[in-house]
Amino acid sequence: MLKWVSLALLVLLALLQYHLWMGEGGIFELRNITARVDVMQQNDDQLRDRNDQLAAEVVDLKNGLDAIEERSRNDLGMVRNDEQFMWVPDVANTAQDAQPDDNEGDASSGQGAGSSSARRQ
Repeated sequence: MLKWVSLALLVLLALLQYHLWMGEGGIFELRNITARVDVMQQNDDQLRDRNDQLAAEVVDLKNGLDAIEERSRNDLGMVRNDEQFMWVPDVANTAQDAQPDDNEGDASSGQGAGSSSARRQ
């Protein structure tokens, strides 16, 4: 009789261990959920940084004329009344070719702009 009770307790222990490791709400599911949470937090951090940049840009556009002037110069090609616009075709093409396709940061785009302004002098 004691043999059957110990065997039943051993089977019950094995079932509980299976439920702990493999069952719903078990350790493997916890690891999967934790990994998904980490990925989502990274995405949230990236989106939060992007939102902060956009909020700063909105504040610049609302408060200062420098950002509006920069936008109008870059996007629309506008020139002030006291300036003269001179277009040099070779310089514009080489400046665009010098800049990398992927946006690695301000340092790389600044180098491309510096090389084109050096040619204009």
